[in-house]
Amino acid sequence: MTQTPSATHDTIRAVQWRGDHLCLLDQRLLPAEERWIECRDTAQVTAAIRDLAVRGAPAIGIAAAWGVAMAARQQAPLDDALAMLRAARPTAVNLMWALDRMKKRIAAGADAEALLREAQAIQDEDLAANRRMGELGAGLIAPGSGVLTHCNTGSLATAGFGTALGVIRAGVAADRIVRVYAGETRPWLQGARLTMWELVRDGIPAQLIADSAASHLMKSGAVQWVIVGADRIAANGDVANKIGTYQLAIAAKYHGVKLMVVAPSSTIDMATATGEEIEIELRDATELLGIAGRRTVVEGAQAWNPVFDVTPAELIDAIVTERGVIERPSVLAMQAMFGS
Repeated sequence: MTQTPSATHDTIRAVQWRGDHLCLLDQRLLPAEERWIECRDTAQVTAAIRDLAVRGAPAIGIAAAWGVAMAARQQAPLDDALAMLRAARPTAVNLMWALDRMKKRIAAGADAEALLREAQAIQDEDLAANRRMGELGAGLIAPGSGVLTHCNTGSLATAGFGTALGVIRAGVAADRIVRVYAGETRPWLQGARLTMWELVRDGIPAQLIADSAASHLMKSGAVQWVIVGADRIAANGDVANKIGTYQLAIAAKYHGVKLMVVAPSSTIDMATATGEEIEIELRDATELLGIAGRRTVVEGAQAWNPVFDVTPAELIDAIVTERGVIERPSVLAMQAMFGS
């Protein structure tokens, strides 16, 4: 029997509630080691988010929701828990969205069990959204296409299946995508360490490229789409995503390659007018000065380490959400789908 695209290439669940604690697959150690972190209070969830043990905008929001539910179960001060989690990372709007959703339930009088159900609902809804986006995004891709993706947008970054990588999973299963390339994604090498791990594990043939090889790859004609995720999408369609996305968008436009952004509606921030208003997280410069804890740059050297950039809406061909597809995003198109 032929499997549906949603049922294939889908074996990884990196955020798991285990009845009284949260288990997170430590993404800092992949692919060398598959180690699970047990989070038993809000402080441990906050540390996992801040230190990139869990990463990817949807996964961060899901983990934070479980952190609030745990605080309620332990009768800890919920305002303190919400504030601690909110401060963990500034750019990914899914974190704030999930915490605001939990805060609204608290204000309505939800008890600990109700908050556990709400966290589970956030996780379940994300998985369903990813499968829907996979189908919608794959439908935009002509059979026989090649695609390039950046960073990690798969099951590790979400409840499962993935956003941009979900489109790739669905596209491969539907025989629309025949070539997959992943950029390495410095400085944390999420593409090399995580995306390639997911693709190999789920049996999707792919090739890794150096980030600096992307324009040369596009010039060769091997790819027809660049497919990426998002950490925040402004009301005009500007997209904040992993550093390096902006330069891929520029290269894609020059080479006639299309750019697809795939993100759930929780990533849409209609309160932020343009990408200029999005806070870009700057992380410790030492992350650029070495790999896996081993220094590769001369002592005394300095570095600048923004971990996101903003791609203007005019460089984007399609934004895919579970609510539908926005082609050539604009203020009016965003408002039509998400309100003002």
